[in-house]
Amino acid sequence: MPKLNQINAIVSARKNEAEKHVTELYKIIRKDALFVGRERTYRPLDEVNGQKLPPESQRAQHRADDLIRQARDKWTELWNLVLTQDTGNQSARADIVVDGKTVLANVPVTSLLFLDKQVNDLETFVSKLPTPDPAEEWTHDPNSGLLRSRATESVRTSKEPTVIVKYPATTEHPAQTELFTKDVPVGTWTQIVYSGCLPADRKNAILARVRKLQDAIKVAKEQANLLEVERQKAGEPLLAFVFGE
Repeated sequence: MPKLNQINAIVSARKNEAEKHVTELYKIIRKDALFVGRERTYRPLDEVNGQKLPPESQRAQHRADDLIRQARDKWTELWNLVLTQDTGNQSARADIVVDGKTVLANVPVTSLLFLDKQVNDLETFVSKLPTPDPAEEWTHDPNSGLLRSRATESVRTSKEPTVIVKYPATTEHPAQTELFTKDVPVGTWTQIVYSGCLPADRKNAILARVRKLQDAIKVAKEQANLLEVERQKAGEPLLAFVFGE
């Protein structure tokens, strides 16, 4: 008996082949003239002296029964394969095992195919999750549930006007002064930054587990597809019913 993975390998090719062949048959079916033949003979009224003309004939290029046979052959093979595949899929199961531990048991192969694609999406999702600025030192803040940076301080300044005497007054000239502002410390800012991002080490650990799960699902899928399947017949009984046999 063939294995399910062998049936899977040829179903797509047979679908394309059958579709292409039947499409060509459709084109022929639409041309009524291809199914018409004729024979014509000529007999002059004066069989002694009248002009003799050769017979004419045109063969019918196609017979409907031949087209039915060709279509039936293609459909029979394809329908049998698909029924064999679907019957096998109902029985094919495997465990998803990661690091020797069964994460999910007795999973149908159709679910494994679905999960294979879903876990790829899961990997993409996790890989795009933001991580906090690595330049900061972060700790978990139990009150907010967020990451918390160390407190940093910065000085707050205020601009205050200041007058400087460039040249003192003399008996001949008044003093020359200049007004400017200077930054004078007036206080201190203390800042703590909070982050809702995912810590990088946790993100990397999740990604590592996702990738292990990806590999385990692929292994399970291959294991399930090693099931030996009995060939099924759908085309023969269905087409025999349609064509009255």
